[in-house]
Amino acid sequence: MPSPASTTPTPSRVLDHPRRDEVRLEAVLHALADPMRLRVVQALAGSPGEMACGDIELAVSKSTSTHHFRVLREAGVITQCYRGTAKMNGLRRDDLDALFPGLLDSVLAAVAGRPRPDGT
Repeated sequence: MPSPASTTPTPSRVLDHPRRDEVRLEAVLHALADPMRLRVVQALAGSPGEMACGDIELAVSKSTSTHHFRVLREAGVITQCYRGTAKMNGLRRDDLDALFPGLLDSVLAAVAGRPRPDGT
């Protein structure tokens, strides 16, 4: 008979996320201060569900893109999980709205009214 440990699936490639009570305003503001990270947040805010990293176009290298996603995740702005080989991203809107009412909507509204760093 197999031991319980051998029949229990082990999560692979689980990413750390701050709990809601660990999310800090200064970390969120730092994460939202970068134009590339704002582009990620805008894409996720406009999506009905999760998006793969590759579905969000950023004019940076893959390693820089990975850095931006990590900053957003560690600040508590997004969630990330692996589905097969894809890393899926979701906006933590409920957590952000509960902790900092109106912040996300205000930031998104402000960004929507100005040109992007690349001139588009």
